[in-house]
Amino acid sequence: MANIIPQRSFREWFSSLPVMILLLSVLLFNTAEMGYSQFLKLGENLWQDYYILRGDIATPTCDPNADIDSELQKLITQQEAESDDEFGDMFGDDDADSSADEGALRKSLMGQQALCKENHRLAADNQARVDNNVRAFREIDYFLLKVSAFSRDNQRSILAFLLFICALTATLTYHHIGLRPMMTKLDHKVGAGAQLLANIALTFSAYTYLYNGYNNGVEMLYPQIRWTYMGGFCLLSLVSLYQCFAIPKDAEEGGSIGKALLSVPLYCYMAFTAANFYIFKEANPQGIVLYIDKMMDMASIFTKIGLYIWIGMMLKQTFIGELAFRIFKPWKLPPEMLAFVAVLVMAVPTAYTGASGVIIIAMGAVVYSELRRAGARRQLALAATAMSGSLGVVLRPCLLVVLIAALNKEVTTDQMFGWGVKVFLLTSFMFFIISLVAKQGPLKVAPVKQALVPSLLAFIPLAPYAIVFGFTTIFYAIVMDAHLDEFSAPTILPIIILLMLIYEKVLAAPYKRLFARLKPELYEKSYGSQEEQEHEYEIGEREDTLEGSLRTATTHGIVHIGALLLLMGLSLAAGGVIEDSHIIQDFSENSTLFGSVWQTMLILLIALVIIGMCMDPFGAVVLVSGTIAQVAYQQGIEPIHFWMITLVAFELGYLSPPVAVNHLLTRQVVGEKEVLLASEEVIGKSFWLRHEKILLPLVVMGISLVLVAFAPLIYMNL
Repeated sequence: MANIIPQRSFREWFSSLPVMILLLSVLLFNTAEMGYSQFLKLGENLWQDYYILRGDIATPTCDPNADIDSELQKLITQQEAESDDEFGDMFGDDDADSSADEGALRKSLMGQQALCKENHRLAADNQARVDNNVRAFREIDYFLLKVSAFSRDNQRSILAFLLFICALTATLTYHHIGLRPMMTKLDHKVGAGAQLLANIALTFSAYTYLYNGYNNGVEMLYPQIRWTYMGGFCLLSLVSLYQCFAIPKDAEEGGSIGKALLSVPLYCYMAFTAANFYIFKEANPQGIVLYIDKMMDMASIFTKIGLYIWIGMMLKQTFIGELAFRIFKPWKLPPEMLAFVAVLVMAVPTAYTGASGVIIIAMGAVVYSELRRAGARRQLALAATAMSGSLGVVLRPCLLVVLIAALNKEVTTDQMFGWGVKVFLLTSFMFFIISLVAKQGPLKVAPVKQALVPSLLAFIPLAPYAIVFGFTTIFYAIVMDAHLDEFSAPTILPIIILLMLIYEKVLAAPYKRLFARLKPELYEKSYGSQEEQEHEYEIGEREDTLEGSLRTATTHGIVHIGALLLLMGLSLAAGGVIEDSHIIQDFSENSTLFGSVWQTMLILLIALVIIGMCMDPFGAVVLVSGTIAQVAYQQGIEPIHFWMITLVAFELGYLSPPVAVNHLLTRQVVGEKEVLLASEEVIGKSFWLRHEKILLPLVVMGISLVLVAFAPLIYMNL
């Protein structure tokens, strides 16, 4: 029995397995919805007027061969009997002709007879054409319809379970997003205590939300979601209570209260802010969960975030990152130029994974290690890793842009992505220029004759991945009529990465052996020797088997999904405080700072960067859509211009102290040791080199933001 049932940990059975089932279910449901319309088209091609055959039509009870004259005489007799009734014309016109209009009656009867004949014809046609093949096809039709309906009706429940299973796992494993990790015993005590208070406040809010739902006299919608909030936050509170006393054995001694407060998860501070406003000031405890519940109104979008993180973790199990960097290795690029190439290359997966943080989690370790291998100083490698996801958020099919277009009718995805390309070119150019200005060595690359052929040969190992990508996208385009755009990418990309994992873990070894036997020289030139491969591909968290890769990707992805979704939910609650306190509206109405469009733009830039520092991107978009965006429109700023500014400002905020979420994620993937070594190796050097990991992203995105914000205004006022 032990050989039949895999030996897995408690966490893998009760966290990883349920979440994998949820994510695979979402893929199944989304694929079924894509295929359903195509399935109906197939039915129409196989059987003309298939929509008539989708159900059994019973033979009508009417008589298609009825005698019109006989039926007409019956109606005339009936009307004459009614006219003899002394109350028959009580409400009629005394002067009206009460005699039957034989012409109108005959016309009506003929119309009824024609309709009856048509119904008999349809029934006969249906009964004659519906055979066993049609019935079998209809069963699949009905099944897909039920799957689509189930998916539509249970999106909220899937997201709610995904949120709390992952959040509980993130809490149990100490993986919530904070300004610094919990390292000392004091850090753990303060962090657990803060989480206990925050979760108790959230539990009280959830209880009030549930209680009011049953006692307001109105039928409650989605009661299962309210119960899930109650149970989920209650469990989080119990876990935090346990962690207050169960300090990890590997926790260090000592610590300071200042550093301990920095170790408190960010969602706790947002919960404290929301609790102070809604519980103590407004006496409306349910307000916190009411705003968290906005996630459920956009359940499909927030579920896609979980899918994108899972994509990132599966991508981390592949060798795509290393193989892509091998293309540039023969050119012997200076560290600064390689950093530019890395940021540029990572823009593409960033666009497909929806947010900059996801790509840092997925590919940050690869980017950092490849830059270090090329000789980049640690500060530069950390800066490039933190920025690796910053440029692609304006490119198609970024999920953040889809959310903006969904919440704001003033802009469309086509407009956003069209201007996003221009913003991407600008920010890329700025990174290139600033990197060259800050270079520490000579700007030399390998000669073309020496580097071109090895660089081209490095594309060969990527060919199988390109084939998988191409065939999968073509299959979905032809069979499902679903192209790899912002709407279908969350469904198609996981399938692509799964197939790439199948190639790597199952098919790659026999493929390489066959390649090496048939073309030994080409194989060694393109793949390198076995020793080189083992040296370049040695990364500890990568599994050798397909099952192990999926399990590890899911296990690692869960904590990131939980930490990010909970932070997003509390960001919505914190945004609700700003919205319900009317701070921005009052400021815009009473302040004299909005005297001109230039002053307005400056104030908006500051506000947007601050929001980017404190909130996750999706929660920030929801907040800005209902508050700052309206102020910008009123002051004459074009909607498309405003949202391009917003995206760049958010990215600047994610790279800006004191929070600097992208730097926090970078530290999480490269390790605290590397960050400490980066600080130690620049002691005594110039201010720029000592703080390059912070200054380089700030200068690049800061200059880009100023240009995006003010260059159009200058052009329009020339």
